[in-house]
Amino acid sequence: MTWIEDPEFAADKPFGPQTLPYGVLVTASGPVVAVRVGKHALPLRGVADALGPRLSELVGARSLDPLLAAGRARWRELRERLTELVTADRAPAGAELVRTDWHTMVLPFTVADYVDFYSSPHHARNVSRILRRGASELPENWTHLPVGYHGRAGTVRVSGTDVPRPSGQRRTTGDRNPAFGPTRRLDFEAEVGFVCGGETASRVPTEDFAEHCFGVALVNDWSARDLQLWESQPLGPFLAKSFATSIAGWITPLEAFEHARIALPEREHALHDYLAETEPWGLDLSLEVRCNDIVLSRPRFADMAWSPAQQLAHLTVNGATVRPGDLFASGTVSGPAKEERGCLLELTWGGAEPITLDDGEQRTFLQDGDRVTLGGTAPGPDGSVIGLSEVTGTVLSAIWR
Repeated sequence: MTWIEDPEFAADKPFGPQTLPYGVLVTASGPVVAVRVGKHALPLRGVADALGPRLSELVGARSLDPLLAAGRARWRELRERLTELVTADRAPAGAELVRTDWHTMVLPFTVADYVDFYSSPHHARNVSRILRRGASELPENWTHLPVGYHGRAGTVRVSGTDVPRPSGQRRTTGDRNPAFGPTRRLDFEAEVGFVCGGETASRVPTEDFAEHCFGVALVNDWSARDLQLWESQPLGPFLAKSFATSIAGWITPLEAFEHARIALPEREHALHDYLAETEPWGLDLSLEVRCNDIVLSRPRFADMAWSPAQQLAHLTVNGATVRPGDLFASGTVSGPAKEERGCLLELTWGGAEPITLDDGEQRTFLQDGDRVTLGGTAPGPDGSVIGLSEVTGTVLSAIWR
């Protein structure tokens, strides 16, 4: 029994007491840190007395920034105390539930740096086949290190923010010179993001991953495929990726995924010591991609070849630091079956095989007005379900032509 009268706040629901993600809502008094309970949210400023001064000061700000910097011991302490409060039979003094769908959410933390990886073997092989004239082999370095690139932190946007169609240079077969204009091949990428916190550090070993990862959130790393193909010669993504990255407004604490941890698929060869895992950090996550409320695919994160712990170890092994607010994403999550592909580039095989939506319309790439939504879950303790909050974005017409 609990004082929270919300049918969605149950262990067999994604946002029951086993999940408790953090976000920031806009209220009449300004942005407030809250924890999600079913379809409701509990603003934490109102229960400051029940939390005590040491914890209330971490959630009394207008963002999660102080909490991210506090470190793992405080993350665990706050989560334990919140679990006690929301599962009690009486509401703590000052508690007031609000509907999540009645309030605007803002980006819950200041994004310091953003890194995007490329860790699905199925996605990497499919991209090679599509863009490299049938080549099916992974790049030579791919099985030795987590391939990635640094993205643009300033264009990470919270779920619900519209995405204007980007413009840039593109060249089609037969053209002598590139044209400039809105992308004709706008795509989504279903990814899983990891929000960092704790002390600033470099050369982070895989066994210290949990000391520097606060939580998990779904990410849509929008891509302009025609811009990407032209500009990525020889360097990596630039304008094709930097225009927008969408992240869920609710960040699920890493500790919620303890029962979702799995070993990675077997490897062809030994790894360098800094990438070896003493404990597994693969995650059994099930994702879902919808376009205009029609399901397009259901990728499985369990098929990823590199874990977030290995990604963070590689990111920092050269002396680069991880700090509170850093965000890194998995790269497109794709599985072996067509219905498990995590982007339209794969689903339509580069535009050669249009997909038909339930309403009869066809798509090769996204059209203006399309709304893309990513959702996800993971197994929790005692048969419960851990929720990954949705990330949604709607495509708008291009501003620059």
